[in-house]
Amino acid sequence: MRRLMNPHCKDMDVIIDGLCFTSLMMDPESSVPAEPQMLPPPPGSYANREQLIEHVGDFAISQGYVVIIKKSRKDKAVVLGCDRGGVHRNKLMGKNDGGVWYIIVKNGTHNHEPMKDIAEHPAARRFSEDEVLRIKEMTEAGLKPRQILKKLRQSNPELLSTPKHLYNVKTRLRQGNLTVRKYKSFKPQKVSIGSAQVPGNPASTEPSWRLRFTRIPNFIGGQFVESQSTATVDIINPATQKVVSVLSLTTIGELKAAVCAAKWAFPSWRDTPVTSRKRIVLKLRELIQRDMDKLAATITSEGGKTLKDAYTDVHYSLEALDCACGMATPQMGRFVSNVSNELDIYSIREPLGVCAGICLANFPAIIALWMFPVAVLCGNTFILKSSMKDPGVSMILAELALEAGLPNGVLNIVHGTDDVVSAICDDDDVKAVTVAASKAYGLLVHSRASTKGKRVQSYTEGRNHMIVMPDANTDATLNALVPVAFKSEGERCFGLSTVIFVGDSKPWGCKLVEQAKVLNVNAGTEPDADIGPVMSKQVSGYQQGNFIGPTIVCDVTADMEASGYIYWHFGGLSLITMYIEVKSLEEAISIINECRHCNGASIYMASGASAQFQTLIEASQVGINVPVSVPMPFISSGDPEAPFAGQTGVHFFTKLKTVRQQWNDFLKDDEEAVPMSDSPTPEQMFAYQEGLDYEQRIEGV
Repeated sequence: MRRLMNPHCKDMDVIIDGLCFTSLMMDPESSVPAEPQMLPPPPGSYANREQLIEHVGDFAISQGYVVIIKKSRKDKAVVLGCDRGGVHRNKLMGKNDGGVWYIIVKNGTHNHEPMKDIAEHPAARRFSEDEVLRIKEMTEAGLKPRQILKKLRQSNPELLSTPKHLYNVKTRLRQGNLTVRKYKSFKPQKVSIGSAQVPGNPASTEPSWRLRFTRIPNFIGGQFVESQSTATVDIINPATQKVVSVLSLTTIGELKAAVCAAKWAFPSWRDTPVTSRKRIVLKLRELIQRDMDKLAATITSEGGKTLKDAYTDVHYSLEALDCACGMATPQMGRFVSNVSNELDIYSIREPLGVCAGICLANFPAIIALWMFPVAVLCGNTFILKSSMKDPGVSMILAELALEAGLPNGVLNIVHGTDDVVSAICDDDDVKAVTVAASKAYGLLVHSRASTKGKRVQSYTEGRNHMIVMPDANTDATLNALVPVAFKSEGERCFGLSTVIFVGDSKPWGCKLVEQAKVLNVNAGTEPDADIGPVMSKQVSGYQQGNFIGPTIVCDVTADMEASGYIYWHFGGLSLITMYIEVKSLEEAISIINECRHCNGASIYMASGASAQFQTLIEASQVGINVPVSVPMPFISSGDPEAPFAGQTGVHFFTKLKTVRQQWNDFLKDDEEAVPMSDSPTPEQMFAYQEGLDYEQRIEGV
């Protein structure tokens, strides 16, 4: 190669099968290269343009220089060079040959010393690809630039990016041109220049599905697959009414492909040791904790929750995984020896096969993690049907499951309406269905799936009550009542909808109104927000439409259909708390027991009437001086009609197999059975006596 003597750092052309690539080259006549050597990237072939650029950028950083794109002709050619390489000259341009990209170093040299600290370079102020994705998510969630930078610096204290860089990224986001192909960060890492990377295949990180797809894809067989359906649903930010993303509805053919992928993965996953499955789920828990900010921001942007409530959702998800990892004990079988004449019997638990879960929108993280981790730990494969209102969390969980090492096909995620749910219920390869939904929808799924012989567990709606006795502590009671009654935007199954005051309710009502008035209704991303927007469709005549303040309805009786007491409401109407005044505790308990949607009941008092309350109340969730809260995953959800609720849910994803075995009558002809005798042999007596003498000598007898 010809060495160019130019006062500027010389560009080197590298043809990457359709790319003219500018790189940097060491002087071939130099016998003792300086450290680091500032070598050009080694020749090699790559599957695509992005992989090549990423590899060259990482290699250049390890050599003490930074590479930038000098010229690009879309997918035909690209010229890369040292950022201190001067004016670009015409170079040999390669052509795309069969879609493979390769590097050919033409010529070039450096006239500058390698950087001692690559972090001092301006490129270090650029955001990484992951940071750009987080900026996109937090922007969609409504966070302000200062809040975004603060959160980024919490995750990366060495972040050098300025507000100017953030505004540049936000501008590209608004223009819609921020993709992997158009934006590539060469963010240097703070590493020693001497610790050069070994040339070879780079450890590339697959970009997020959000940057590779214009619509939310399916997740089938370990890959994100764009749906071929033309039917879409806009995912709306309830705080701004802006479209966060577009959801493609899964076709029946794509659902069948997901079922086939799960069925194909089942045999090998079933035979995977329990300890190996547990390690993967524990790794998933670690990754969820790492990406807690990303999950919380997605929950807020799609569901409208305050960030505080969104983080609570993720924390409960971690608890669900902790409980799931204790699945080894419930999976244990039983063994009874000599149950009959020389007959042993034992039972073992085996996975069912392909299982499915249908999610509700109110807790997108915890509901999904109530379902598939337990199923896959038992050895099943799983198909998750996400909620159409907030599917983004499920997609993040899919990415994290892949990163944790979950094999392809073990977890699959689809989206869709009633036709997809019906197809799941009707598919003969699906052995069990878990559904979290309204009472009517849960019964519909249960009826259809069980008709096909499937197992079904249903977590459905319920109404929660609180009884306040006259002697209850005022401050403690109100401090507990207000959050469970009005917060969580009416999306909490264990939220409080009815308060029953025993005795005069007027003093309580006035104080309750005072505390409700100070609650701040605002976008969930605002730090001072107590109540965010609801997910319900906007109300005509109101700006933005999804905000509703706390509402208290008094003078309600248990037979008032118009008040909404008879029917359980979810979403906006759950922010309306009704209170009833009764004369005695017995009357209050009677009202709760007659409620057909009763889920939980709590009582606040200073006397010792708790024994009477917990005995007479029929609700399955009871609180005494504490509100009814979300139970642990394996404690009953509170719905007495749920077919597989509570502890029985532990065995829901396994089937019992009983084995009987007898050996003596089937011994080979040359084998003899060991004689069974009531009296010990002389050898046994001698061994026993020797052991007894030894024990006596030890004890000094």
